[in-house]
Amino acid sequence: MANSAYDRYLETEILSADPVQLIGILYRAAAESVAAARRHLRDGQIRERSRQISKASEIINELMRSLNHSAGGEISRNLVELYAYMQTRLIEANTAQIEPPLAEVEELLNTLSAAWRTVTPAAAEAPADAEYVPMSCTL
Repeated sequence: MANSAYDRYLETEILSADPVQLIGILYRAAAESVAAARRHLRDGQIRERSRQISKASEIINELMRSLNHSAGGEISRNLVELYAYMQTRLIEANTAQIEPPLAEVEELLNTLSAAWRTVTPAAAEAPADAEYVPMSCTL
């Protein structure tokens, strides 16, 4: 019953979020899953560890699918490579039952999340090919 209020809050947050906010929610959820996997690994809870790693992997797959390669250019290509690397590290952590790859993926996700929080909806909607026009400082 305690989770029902949180679940309703999360559902409302997701349903009212714009696309930029949704990406931030996905980064946060993936990082939380990896952190949970680390806790379960330390506690010897194999099934829960595996479930949380799978959840993080599914979220990263969704982030990969959401990339717009025609508009994203080099950034999009770099993110695909980074997401693929994180997937490899998650698989390694799950199969070898070791924590360092999980710690690395959690750090990467937290870094991406922090960077993503600096993106505003207005900045995300700005055309990528907008021409820079310097302001005049003369009177």
